[in-house]
Amino acid sequence: MEPAREGVLEPPRRSRGGAVPLGGPAEARLLLQRRAPVNLRRHALRALVRLVVLVAADLAALVAMRALIRAARAGVFGEPLGAAMRRVLPAGYLRGWQFAVALLVGLLVTGTYGPGDRRRDVGRLFLGCALAAALPLWTPLWTHGLGAVLVQYALTVGLVWAGLVGERLAVDRVKGWVRAPGRDALDTLFVGSGPECRKAMASPAFAAGSEYRPIGFVDTDRALAPGALGHVADFPVLLAASGARVVVVCGHLDDGVFQGIVDAALAGGCQLLSLPRTVELAGVHPNVVWRRGVPLVELTAPSLKGWQLVVKRLVDVIGSAIGLLVAAPVMLVIAVAIKLDSPGPVLFRQQRVGLGGRRFAMLKFRTMRDGAEIDKPRLTSLNHTRDPRLFKIRDDPRVTRLGAQLRRWSLDELPQLWNVLAGDMSLVGPRPFFEADLCMYEERHLMRLGSKPGMTGLWQVKGRSDVHDFEKVVHLDREYVRRWSVWLDFKILALTIPAVIRRRGAY
Repeated sequence: MEPAREGVLEPPRRSRGGAVPLGGPAEARLLLQRRAPVNLRRHALRALVRLVVLVAADLAALVAMRALIRAARAGVFGEPLGAAMRRVLPAGYLRGWQFAVALLVGLLVTGTYGPGDRRRDVGRLFLGCALAAALPLWTPLWTHGLGAVLVQYALTVGLVWAGLVGERLAVDRVKGWVRAPGRDALDTLFVGSGPECRKAMASPAFAAGSEYRPIGFVDTDRALAPGALGHVADFPVLLAASGARVVVVCGHLDDGVFQGIVDAALAGGCQLLSLPRTVELAGVHPNVVWRRGVPLVELTAPSLKGWQLVVKRLVDVIGSAIGLLVAAPVMLVIAVAIKLDSPGPVLFRQQRVGLGGRRFAMLKFRTMRDGAEIDKPRLTSLNHTRDPRLFKIRDDPRVTRLGAQLRRWSLDELPQLWNVLAGDMSLVGPRPFFEADLCMYEERHLMRLGSKPGMTGLWQVKGRSDVHDFEKVVHLDREYVRRWSVWLDFKILALTIPAVIRRRGAY
């Protein structure tokens, strides 16, 4: 069995009566963070499948429109209509890839590939067709005159729009024939007062056959309503036990309670929806999504986050592979120097904690004498941070002469490029910490485990070992997890080189 998977938390089991047994909030938080990548990948996959199906169906509808126009020009529907069509529409009309590209661009710009009811919005579809039909008509405007172009434009917009509306409405019916309604529905957990949750669960947006499958609600009132899975105070545990992929906030909640729900849902990679209300929370971007005519406020965008995670992993793979190739000669020289400097292995392997509390073996060039870990307990008094969760010693007596130089220039961390390539770490992220420290973590500290640990991060570019306060380290890691984006990663990578050159806080 892979060592990193030993001791991994298992989800609590729901009893036959529907009640969810409660566990520790810290364990629930870890479980949610372990489940987050799976949820995000599933949301991204759903978005990809939706996009592929709609693009394929749109192109098929365009082909059908072309066939219809050719039949009309050939007189299949009567010679008078055929003669009129031949006068207005030139031969080869709507053929070629140019109009297909213009149509896809028009539909993309007008948002008809978005989630919810947008794909069936006849107004958006009309605007998309109008934009697509206008793009190729710039040249004919000067050669055929305004009148002929306007007639051609109107016919193009009308025919393609009618075809797309019919195709988009047919997609849902075909989907119902191919896949039983509700088979791909997402398990959905509601949070709020009992009456508000029942009202939301009964709305068309969550009815049978929709994208969501209600599995219960968590009550915010002190007196639990009949059928409630539990109280909102235990929400992280209840969410972890339920396995829900979507959380719906019903009614008005106190800011503190609402923030706790947002944090738990973000940690679990869940889609977070709310019935319309005013929301102003850091790291949450409200977006109205219509489902069967019901407006829902999406407080997270897991499909976008999922795409960003794909990009992040792609950058990690490419960056670590290039880094290993470029740094190979330097790493070879360092390996030889370590062998000549002191007895012992070249690489130092240490069990660290990564995404969702998973253990993995982190690689570094050995900078201490062989067996130095045994002496760590007797050196506790030298830890200048006075916090066992941040074990830092200036002029550590265990560090070799070569090791001190490797640490100052962060060259000892080059082998972690292999950890990045293997998927245990990322180029940018919170620093991995010791498994033994988890027992001293409070629930708010566990948010730092919501992202893959990184070779560099906000902590490294803002002081490295000069940051002595564990709460400050946690704050920087939480800030990174909350604000995470591909652009933030690139910014941190760009700031890492000056931080290494300054050598501030490196020991």
